[in-house]
Amino acid sequence: MDLPVMPPVKPMLAKPVAKIPPDMQYEAKWDGFRAVVFRDGDEIELGSRTGKPLTRYFPELVAALRERLPARCVLDGEIVIARDGRLNFDALTERIHPAESRVALLAERIPASFVAFDLLALGDTSLLDVPLGDRRARLVTALSGATAPVHVAPATTERDVAQRWFEEFEGAGLDGVIAKPLDLRYRQNERLMFKIKHERTADCVVAGYRFHKSGPVVGSLLLGLHDDRGALHHVGVCAAFSMKRRAELVEELEPLRMESTAGHPWAAWTDESAHASARMPGAPSRWSGKKDLSWVPLRPERVCEVAYDHMEGGQRFRHTARFRTWRPDRTAESCTYAQLEEPVSYDLGEILG
Repeated sequence: MDLPVMPPVKPMLAKPVAKIPPDMQYEAKWDGFRAVVFRDGDEIELGSRTGKPLTRYFPELVAALRERLPARCVLDGEIVIARDGRLNFDALTERIHPAESRVALLAERIPASFVAFDLLALGDTSLLDVPLGDRRARLVTALSGATAPVHVAPATTERDVAQRWFEEFEGAGLDGVIAKPLDLRYRQNERLMFKIKHERTADCVVAGYRFHKSGPVVGSLLLGLHDDRGALHHVGVCAAFSMKRRAELVEELEPLRMESTAGHPWAAWTDESAHASARMPGAPSRWSGKKDLSWVPLRPERVCEVAYDHMEGGQRFRHTARFRTWRPDRTAESCTYAQLEEPVSYDLGEILG
């Protein structure tokens, strides 16, 4: 492979802002695997956000990109998988599997798509120092003949259109809106774009915590919600506390600390088979590797309010939640899935055309 922009490339990033800024190019924020695609003739490489290759996990996408892309190019975009008209991140994570036979089976049953939103090189020319508006025009031209599963991300310079996308596209599993200055040059690993994400709040049971990697202070709080049968399910964590606050939380939660998980709703957390019928911390995962998943059990009595962007599969927080405040006015039993907002469904096909 001999391209004007060579792997690895760390993609340009976005910083969070509260509102959609004016006078920019706007795109939907895709909820998939960020990927930079390198094509040089028959050679295709998919690079992840960290620079590590994703190529072996998406063989059907490699074949499709070879058929549909210009002979020599570098594209920035997102690998996504759709089910029932919306993005499905769980199906995507299943692809990161060591067994080639498993990857091949999933590639046939649930094929992935690639949504391109930037062009970093074409032919022998690097476009890293070309303004975004010009890169966008060249991207649209270069992929004008592309068909599914390769797509060009919809974009607009109309702020009111972006606002409508922000409100409607969540129903298809998208994650908000990205705003990009029209004169923006491509700068690897720098937060020069802007992301506007959905934020909601929920009252959750604090049923345990994990220690911080630096020592015996709180790293994250383990959050739970009750289903309609009263069972408490692990729905995610909240973190991002100052070191001072982490130490304070250990003392603050000490009265609720249990000697063991005996009698705790998540007592079977080390039993792999138990995770099939209930969500609890410590579920086996190919992502966790050798990471210590042990946790300190607490009597599930205290409630906190957290902010979150959206739920994955309606069952757990897609990203780490943000702690807002304690809720002494709420009982643990009142913290149920029923309080969560459900976005209005929107067909992904309407977005990708």
